[in-house]
Parts: sequence; structure tokens; C-alpha cells
Amino acid sequence: MTSVVKVIIPAFNEQNGVGNVIRDIPKDIISEVIVVNNASTDETETVATEAGATVLKEDTKGYGRACLKGIEYVKSSVDKVDIIVFIDADYSDYPEEMTELIKPIVEDKADLVIGSRALGNLERGAMTPQQLFGNWLATTLLKLFYGVKFTDLGPFRAIRYDTLMALEMQDKTYGWTVEMQLKAAKQHFKCIEVPVAYRKRIGFSKISGTVKGTIMAGYKIIWTIFKYL
Repeated sequence: MTSVVKVIIPAFNEQNGVGNVIRDIPKDIISEVIVVNNASTDETETVATEAGATVLKEDTKGYGRACLKGIEYVKSSVDKVDIIVFIDADYSDYPEEMTELIKPIVEDKADLVIGSRALGNLERGAMTPQQLFGNWLATTLLKLFYGVKFTDLGPFRAIRYDTLMALEMQDKTYGWTVEMQLKAAKQHFKCIEVPVAYRKRIGFSKISGTVKGTIMAGYKIIWTIFKYL
């Protein structure tokens, strides 16, 4: 039986990248691409619509908040959904790798699959030193406190829809990815990683591109890890 897969793309001022992301998604495995326009002031919404995506509006900034908006839309849909894929709008990930990302779930070998940049082909300069250190620290703490081994908090990920509902995701900002991973570990869902390639993003990063963004993201990730102990 063919799995029904929907993609959620949170997007804040990503007019230069979001169209490429949508166009590179393998359409033969996806039933719908959902872009959540997260308070963009550029042409993100127009570009995403023209590329064929369903576009939602979330006027309050926040990565997790945008993802939650996408989830609410899927929940309200009459369509049956088996798998949700999350991917960023900046074209740093390779959407064509989505087939390999969902494969372990389709084959009933996993509930959550993280696309690991650490295990894959990471383009030089695609991640800042502070991102690399933050990933190492966060995944080390996850192993220490939750007994689960990850190498990355990568945004490119696939999750079984029923699993996603069971996690009852809450975070509205930078703690979204780590919340998903630690909750999945606590509830004993099967989590695996697959290697993914990662390139320099199109445009300027709102998080790693600023000192404030880096500090705030790092603080929220660490805070989230300890919150659920």
C-alpha cells in the first residue's frame, strides 16, 4: 500500500530558496507540499504559490510556531496521512533525498528519521563552527540524559503521522527539533538517522547568521533538553 506523505516547509523571507525546494521535491511520493509563510516581508508567499504549494500564513514569528500551523492544517484535512516530512525553505538540504528519508518508515523500520548532516556530505562552510559545536553538545546531552544516540538536530526529517500526534509538540521557537527527538526517545519510538547532503543556504540565516540568534537558539535548545527530564 502506498503511503500518503505531506511536506511542511516553514518559511520566513525565503523568496530566493523556497521555489527551488518545492520544485526539487520528488512529486511521485508526495501528496501535498505545505509552505507556512512565517511573517515574511518579501515574495515568499507568491513564489511558493506559483511553485504549486499550499500556502498558509502564520503572522507571529517562530520556527516551531510555523511547524505547528502546518500540523494543524494537516489535522483538519479530510485526507488520510501516513508520513510528515519537514524541510527548510533555504535550499540547504537536497529535497530529492526525500525518497531515502521516508524509506525506513515506509518499510516499517522507523517512526522518526532524522536527516543527519554529520553523517552525510557536508559542504565546507555550510554550517558555522557554532552550529557544529551546538549540535555536538545537544546530541551529547541527549545521549547522556535520554539514552538515545543522534549525531544531528537536522531540520530535514520524516515522522510517522501517528507518532507526531503522540508527541504533542509544544515548542514555538528554536527548541522544536530537539523537542521532537527527546520526546520520541522518552516514548520509546524507533528513531534512526540517514545521511543527507547539506550545502550553503540561499540568503542570510536569521539564526546562525547573527550573534543574538545563535545565543538564543543555543539557550532554548539546552533549556528544552533539561525541561523534559
